[in-house]
Amino acid sequence: MKEAASFRQVLQSVQAFLEGRKAQKLKLLILGQHTNDGWLAKIIIYYLLSIVAYLYLQPFFYMISTMFKSLGDLLDPTVQWIPRSIDWSNLARAFKGLQYSEAVLNTTTIALCGSLIQVLICGMTGYALARLKFPGKSLIFGLVFLTFLIPPQIIIIPLYVIFSKLGWLNTPLVFLVPAMFGQGIKSALFIIIFRQFFNSLPNALEEAAMIDGASVFRLFFRIIFPLSLPACLVVFLFSFVWYWNEFYLSSFFLSSHFTPLSLRLGSLETVIFGPNPVPEAQLNNPVTEGTKMAGAFLIVFPPLLLYMIAQRWFVEGIERTGLVD
Repeated sequence: MKEAASFRQVLQSVQAFLEGRKAQKLKLLILGQHTNDGWLAKIIIYYLLSIVAYLYLQPFFYMISTMFKSLGDLLDPTVQWIPRSIDWSNLARAFKGLQYSEAVLNTTTIALCGSLIQVLICGMTGYALARLKFPGKSLIFGLVFLTFLIPPQIIIIPLYVIFSKLGWLNTPLVFLVPAMFGQGIKSALFIIIFRQFFNSLPNALEEAAMIDGASVFRLFFRIIFPLSLPACLVVFLFSFVWYWNEFYLSSFFLSSHFTPLSLRLGSLETVIFGPNPVPEAQLNNPVTEGTKMAGAFLIVFPPLLLYMIAQRWFVEGIERTGLVD
């Protein structure tokens, strides 16, 4: 009897031990060894990320859904996201109303040339502020940072007067010439990005090149600039998107002739349907809503395609330039 009782006690102890091990494993599985590697933390993180993704993607999905709806689907309250049939007429009207081929050429000229100029000029300026020694270096960097804080609305009137006297209005020169002098769109931010990147490079590269007799310009273009391709890609993509979407400055300087896509979208409804097609109080007119969404899609598609192609290098560039810190 004693042996049987002892055996039962041992068996109970083993079962209690196994149950304790299972409970411990279940606890580790749910909560994790750390607070961020368990199922519970992952569920919460995925839930929050799903909410953020929905907030960002919902307008894009609405745009795609609306531009393929026919007038009947737009007037039918039972049709929410998926149209009964795909209607391509909205895209055709938007393409014609935007004069898309001409507008894309104008916008690409500004965005592509302006971005390439900003990469070169901001790269040279950032390198000078990061690695060279000259009097007033701190003051110049402070002035560069100050231009980042000043809103464009403050200097819009002097710029308009200057460009008008120079005869640059309604030409891409209003964007390209300031970019040549480090005063393009968000140039101060790009200079700071390059400065941050160049500060992370080892001094041994420059010292070895200087010993071999390389000048500052040869050192920059033959050694430093090729090493800064991640930063160049980040600056190029940011600059391209900002030039592509620019509306405020374009509405002042490019009001006629050389008009980009951002301006033509604002007048798309008037061009296609004539002035005042509906009362002003009716903001979401179902007659024109599909065409306007199609025009918006035609505008965002080129930079979206560019980002999809360069996504991997763009993320690597952001990590190496320290923008995620």
